[in-house]
Amino acid sequence: MNAPAAFICLLLLFPAGAGRRVSAQEQAPLRHNPWELILYRPEDADGMNEVRCWLRIEDEDGNDVTYSAAKATYEWISIPGVVNQYERTYYLSGGMAMHLLLKGGAYTISFYTPADKQFGADVQNGGQWESNRFSYDTRNPAKVIFVSPTADGNGFYNGGWHIDYRAPRFWRFTQPKRTD
Repeated sequence: MNAPAAFICLLLLFPAGAGRRVSAQEQAPLRHNPWELILYRPEDADGMNEVRCWLRIEDEDGNDVTYSAAKATYEWISIPGVVNQYERTYYLSGGMAMHLLLKGGAYTISFYTPADKQFGADVQNGGQWESNRFSYDTRNPAKVIFVSPTADGNGFYNGGWHIDYRAPRFWRFTQPKRTD
């Protein structure tokens, strides 16, 4: 890092007045940025990690606004703190977290995998895999939502995606084995 860039980083880390004590009354409350959402796809078992699911965002009128209402970056959970830029499309693979910066408003979020992009999966349902539709409003935001492949009661993937504000019930089946 060159000297001017290092100086700017120090200014951001230690702003003017950083050395003085701040009373509880002066501290601004920490708040979640309502226009930022983390979409997390946990690691899956076997080849399912390689199967991508693509993001679709629709406005209240049903128009696709994936690339006009949102900007996204991603991180691999195995390499935290390294932010990557998407080159073309917004997708998730197993073990990725998407940081989605949305314009204010209400949206419907969903994911899909076309039939010709399901390579590596042991599941072929003959058509495009679709997720449930998740309603998201920046006026009443969630911080993180989970995206996971759907599975039947026996833990076998059945060709679809599930979006929820918490880890799904079938997590016990799809949780990867640790290799420590």
